[in-house]
Amino acid sequence: MAEAAAIVTTLIIATAVVAAAAFNVPAITFDEGYAPLFGDKNIIQSAGGRTVKILLNKYSGSGFISSDIYYHGFFSASIKLPSDYTAGVVVAFYMSNGDIFEKNHDELDFEFLGNIKGKEWRIQTNVYGNGSTSRGREERYQLPFDPTAEAHRYSILWTRTNIIFYIDDTPIRQVARNDAMAGDYPSKPMSLYATIWDGSTWATSGGKYKIDYKYAPFVTEFTDLVLHGCRLDPIQQLPASQQCRDFEAATAAADYSSLSHEKRAAMLRFRQKYMTYTCCYDQQRYPIPLPECEVVESEKDKYWKSGDIKVQPKPILRRHRGKKRGQARNRAVVETNGQAVA
Repeated sequence: MAEAAAIVTTLIIATAVVAAAAFNVPAITFDEGYAPLFGDKNIIQSAGGRTVKILLNKYSGSGFISSDIYYHGFFSASIKLPSDYTAGVVVAFYMSNGDIFEKNHDELDFEFLGNIKGKEWRIQTNVYGNGSTSRGREERYQLPFDPTAEAHRYSILWTRTNIIFYIDDTPIRQVARNDAMAGDYPSKPMSLYATIWDGSTWATSGGKYKIDYKYAPFVTEFTDLVLHGCRLDPIQQLPASQQCRDFEAATAAADYSSLSHEKRAAMLRFRQKYMTYTCCYDQQRYPIPLPECEVVESEKDKYWKSGDIKVQPKPILRRHRGKKRGQARNRAVVETNGQAVA
């Protein structure tokens, strides 16, 4: 049994390492690209700055921000989330320019919403352009692994024509720009953020379950920090599109900027198995679907008019009884091309 567990652990670690290298983008240290945003005492760097932990305790949350602003690119980090009871805890890895454009900001989010003990973390992606939060383009998913057991890579590709969210090397969502989206497509330079904070008023069952600080500190670990974008020079008077012309051409040629037949198939499998809410099937908010949505009638039948899926996916995290003192042992399921590896 111990030998089998070691094999599973090796598979999980190997998968994370492969995913970290899959995109062939350079990782940086914390000081090379980021600075503290708030809660400085709750930000802990490793020696060399390759790993950074942000903490939430009863005194403060914490977060960091990129030292530069970016106009398009590929942005990524490997993230390990807090375990145990995490109701009310919100972890976010996102792009935004809300500090510059208060009323018409753009935003691209990975948002992680904690849960009560024994329940899985939920993950949400958001796309906002020009202050379009009233036309929020949100989606929620379960995960095909335990995000608290090992770090997994979460990536955002943002170009002039395309947005792709990745988990490890699997695309989970694509938003292709079209004319009908107009200003709803993020189009202004943004910074990168990572934060952890108390969302007790809304994050878990609409605020029914609050943070219990006896489980604090809640610790999120970030590694493999990637800021592979076009850094804008605030001194230059050239428009962003001109400053970033060469970089955008190189980005467009990168593997992660387009979806091959195999990648698109992997994305569809993920969405069919793990998506639990999508704005594209939310008929209550959007009687006329948002312009970028591709409505599939057979898939639409799986969702209520609220956009929530009718039958929730089965939890991925499985518990097995250990030999010693009957302790439970967690095992994450590693998926390769849609098939589980035990």
